[in-house]
Amino acid sequence: QLVESGGGSVQPGGSLRLSCAPSGFTLDYYSIGWFRQAPGKQREGVSCISTSDGWTHYVDSVKGRFTISRDSDKDVVYLEMNSLKPEEPAVYYCATRPRDPAPTLRDPEIYDESEYDIWGQGTQVTVSS
Repeated sequence: QLVESGGGSVQPGGSLRLSCAPSGFTLDYYSIGWFRQAPGKQREGVSCISTSDGWTHYVDSVKGRFTISRDSDKDVVYLEMNSLKPEEPAVYYCATRPRDPAPTLRDPEIYDESEYDIWGQGTQVTVSS
């Protein structure tokens, strides 16, 4: 099981840091993906990190604003979100991917949900003035 936390309500331009922690296992040797699902929309991938080599990936819409990282001592993956936009409210999920995505993969392949096996329950992010 994965447990997300850190969601909340911020104004446009605000920041939040989401956390993803495992329960009953370690994140070692997994890639961890962050996804989000807005009301009425399909879930989409946002960012991914490999715990093996630290490789990270971001979709274009969040590049330069979001930062994914892992604290190996605490075994937690973070998603630091800055400059949040009004169109970004969603439930944010983290998930484990047993096989690291090849760096040459395109976004749809990196965030192919069939490659992710353990999901958290999600944490709500609201962006509103």
